[in-house]
Amino acid sequence: MTLPGHKSDFVSVNGIRLHYLDWGGKGSTLIFLTGMGSSAYIFSKFAPRFNDRFRVLALTRRGHGDSDHPENGYDPDTLIEDICQFMDKLEIEKAILAGHSIAGVELTHFAATHPGRVEKLVYLDALDDRRGHQEIQEKNPLRNIEIKHEESNPHSVEEYIADMKRDFPDFADIWNEVWDEEISHNVTMNEAGVVVDKMPASVETAMIEHLINEYVPKRVSAKIPILSFYALGKRNLSAYTQEQKEKFDDFHRNIRQPFFKSVISEFQSRFPHARIVEIPNGHHYCFIAQEELVYEEMSRFLQVTNE
Repeated sequence: MTLPGHKSDFVSVNGIRLHYLDWGGKGSTLIFLTGMGSSAYIFSKFAPRFNDRFRVLALTRRGHGDSDHPENGYDPDTLIEDICQFMDKLEIEKAILAGHSIAGVELTHFAATHPGRVEKLVYLDALDDRRGHQEIQEKNPLRNIEIKHEESNPHSVEEYIADMKRDFPDFADIWNEVWDEEISHNVTMNEAGVVVDKMPASVETAMIEHLINEYVPKRVSAKIPILSFYALGKRNLSAYTQEQKEKFDDFHRNIRQPFFKSVISEFQSRFPHARIVEIPNGHHYCFIAQEELVYEEMSRFLQVTNE
């Protein structure tokens, strides 16, 4: 697979430098926002499929990928100010925002704060309200089970990727050239010559605190067209015993699934006009694993609301 061409560039906003990708195109601007730990490169195959109808960009959040990694600024107000100033620098008055995972918080918070600058919102398995999620995780029967792996100190990106595929079968299941490119921008080599994550653990901790543990969705008063995908699939449990798999299946069926159904219902109550698409066996990275379904639904939504 050859990834479509793009322009890679940086913009100075809010006292830091942010990285972004630009696939060109004409029409309304469509900006992709990443999940926690990802960079703009995660959209390298999916995003450019829309540049026949839109100007398509993807932004790498502070603390991620090739963007600057400041010690602070991971609260919702600062993160959406980054987006707002990014749009200002590129002279984008109004945009469609499509966010993955934790970017759901940024979508809702941005729309509530700057409704006049949002044309449409697309949530890619992107919860904007994760209250109660930690309590559910504590009931996960696999939470304290450690899968032992051979200790490894990767001395190349290739070795790092091999370790990642071994340790995280959910990613190995959907690995392609996009991931090779994505990982190359998310790692660095330390003084010992070992390849490690660029993103400091402190950034992840700050984002969990501000965007998961503390965040209460801000009220969006404007009626903005919304499409929201929910991937309701299970983890790859190949590393676990049969007994452990059965316990997780029970947890998934009786606790996890009902919780996410309640999350969907709550989102729909706040946005009764939103189109909800549930993907029963979906992967969290649904725009990669279920690319055609997500592309078709998103294309239909953007076309209908664009007319």
